[in-house]
Amino acid sequence: MANHKSSEKRIRQTVKRTAVNRKRNSIIKSSLKKVEAAIATGNKNAAAEALKAAQPELMSGVSKGVVKLGTASRKISRLSARIKKLAA
Repeated sequence: MANHKSSEKRIRQTVKRTAVNRKRNSIIKSSLKKVEAAIATGNKNAAAEALKAAQPELMSGVSKGVVKLGTASRKISRLSARIKKLAA
């Protein structure tokens, strides 16, 4: 157990930040799953719309420090490449 006021405060803050970051991660993952589901159906327009909705979520996670920029860029790039393949 913490003995100092500052360490007690850090514990309280950590609990709050963890909850917020888990929520952000959950939103990002669910938006990516929607894109995956749209790609699986083979509907290019629906997949493109889902990706368009997922991109701001991912980049918001980057700005908040939940996801690294390279990770978000890689996911967007790979999903957009798969969507382009649907047309061919």
